[in-house]
Amino acid sequence: MGFNNYSDSTDSHHRTHKIFLLVNYILLGAASSCIFLTLSLRLIPSLCGFFFILLHILTIGGAVFGCATVSATSGAGKSYGAHMVSTVLTAIFQGSVFVLIFTKTGDFLGNLKSYVREEDAVMILRLAGGLCALIFCLEWVVLTLAFFLKYYAYVEGSGNVAMKSSSRVQDEENIKHWQPFQV
Repeated sequence: MGFNNYSDSTDSHHRTHKIFLLVNYILLGAASSCIFLTLSLRLIPSLCGFFFILLHILTIGGAVFGCATVSATSGAGKSYGAHMVSTVLTAIFQGSVFVLIFTKTGDFLGNLKSYVREEDAVMILRLAGGLCALIFCLEWVVLTLAFFLKYYAYVEGSGNVAMKSSSRVQDEENIKHWQPFQV
């Protein structure tokens, strides 16, 4: 009848965990697709192309690290913070690359030193830019879901003990000073 909030919280936790993993898998697919699109431009000789591929490798590493962090139960505090920082940084860089690709396509393509025809290279680069936009949005979804998962873990009992004991004392004080409403 709604009094058992623990069951609802557990169901929400599992649902959020599944969505988190699904979004991370989509993120893995989008980043690896972006790597293959970048390699199809034959960018290996350029330094800019190397950093573009490295950004997507770091994105893949962050997604794998996020899946491992959520699945692990011990030591989640430090790894959670590292996951959040790496996700924010990769999201910022993905957003910057996305804006750079769509605003300065010709200049960006010139810095990449591609051997592909310019019309084809622009189309491939814009596809990669669209994937960068998708990755940018998915990174922020991952951040939000990771926050909710950390919140659910705290509510279910694996959070900070000192904070829980202080909240329990506060709840007992509120009960002592409680007065019924008069109708």
